[in-house]
Amino acid sequence: MVFESDAVQTVARLMALSARTAPKARGIDVIKTRIVTGDERSVLAQAMREFGERHNAAFFIRDAGNIEASDACLLIGSLLADAVGLDCGGCGYSTCAEMLEAQDERLPPSAPFRGPNCVVRMADLGIAVGSAVKTASIHNVDNRVMYTAGVGALALGWLEGCGVAYGIPLRASGKDIFFDRAR
Repeated sequence: MVFESDAVQTVARLMALSARTAPKARGIDVIKTRIVTGDERSVLAQAMREFGERHNAAFFIRDAGNIEASDACLLIGSLLADAVGLDCGGCGYSTCAEMLEAQDERLPPSAPFRGPNCVVRMADLGIAVGSAVKTASIHNVDNRVMYTAGVGALALGWLEGCGVAYGIPLRASGKDIFFDRAR
């Protein structure tokens, strides 16, 4: 099964490319990616388990098992200290300057993400994630978008400067391990 795992890692790189080249507001790239393989999968899984245990969130622990069983995991995050400059109010603030100033107020340590975030930049992140999973699908690699893996990655400091992140574990096997899971 080594060749399938190698192929998955190639697809992970193509997915990172898809995330990078996905359209972004004003053409400004605020996306960071990282591919997790080998022993790093266990490190990420452990961070997810610890968060789940601290916050009584069993789904983090369940998802950690998927990360360990995967061949690779693509992490995609969006830089926090950025705003498109439209003063659209989608973030809940009247101006982008007010939103950026509010980022200095620290959320409680239990908060999985940092914010507030520019709503347009969150749309950019969603488009990047969608482009990446499209690439996985084209290459028939099983995957699942996991908020929990993004939380674990941020807790580890793996996507420096990002306030929100998602993980996409990848696996090539006879049965999709990311569905029909225990609740």
